[in-house]
Amino acid sequence: MTRDEHLEWAKNRALEILNAGDNEGAFTSMLSDLSKHHELQNHPGMMIGAGMIFIPNWMSNTEEIRRWIKGFN
Repeated sequence: MTRDEHLEWAKNRALEILNAGDNEGAFTSMLSDLSKHHELQNHPGMMIGAGMIFIPNWMSNTEEIRRWIKGFN
């Protein structure tokens, strides 16, 4: 799978989980799936997301998590 295909797959999977109401599951799915592709393992968005979990209530804000997932390129 190419980098772009893998990224699209990871985003779609995370968004499915998010749409099912599992914010934390969507977040961890995105991080886990990105780490499975050698070209995405060190994506800067992963570090940004890891830092954002320390912002109060960020993990409960579905739209912010959606924006974070969709923002990967």
